[in-house]
Amino acid sequence: MSALHLTLASASPRRRDLLARLGVTPDAVTPADIDETPLKDERPRDYALRMGREKALAVEAPGFVLAGDTVVAAGRRILPKTEDEKEARDCLKLLSGRRHVVLSSVVLRAPDGSLRERLNENVVRFKNLSDEEIASYLDGGEWRGKAGGYAIQGQAEALIQWMKGSHSGVMGLPLYETRALLKSAGFAIG
Repeated sequence: MSALHLTLASASPRRRDLLARLGVTPDAVTPADIDETPLKDERPRDYALRMGREKALAVEAPGFVLAGDTVVAAGRRILPKTEDEKEARDCLKLLSGRRHVVLSSVVLRAPDGSLRERLNENVVRFKNLSDEEIASYLDGGEWRGKAGGYAIQGQAEALIQWMKGSHSGVMGLPLYETRALLKSAGFAIG
């Protein structure tokens, strides 16, 4: 191949949009289909990195494969990608008025199969959420399929009291780390 071929191993439109902020358009988008169940006693950091690695390795594609995973953790507890409203409500109640960690891994698989990886760590604190605020947020539907039951790029941003770290990392693709990995692999990025 004369040019660098890049496959994004994610179905997330957010990750494609974030990648575009770097001036990068993937040549292909092929979501990884893996089991995302945490291992017994697996720590959130280890889980985030393992998921990124497994996604990068699961996609068969020429050239480079870029994968990532975002994990919301309350202490050592890994919160789910919420599938129903009750699960999302439980997550939001747990996160109400307290700090939690959002970990985003980004992994680049080279054509020779070698992996380059980075982990972005953020601390987020929600305000004390009333039952009405939680119900209003849930009514909007943004929680579906989101780690910890919320999406920072939507209405939940107005519920966040403070954050330390990378906004793009909480969204799902830490741009600083992604840029560093792509540049180190030879991608032309401004």
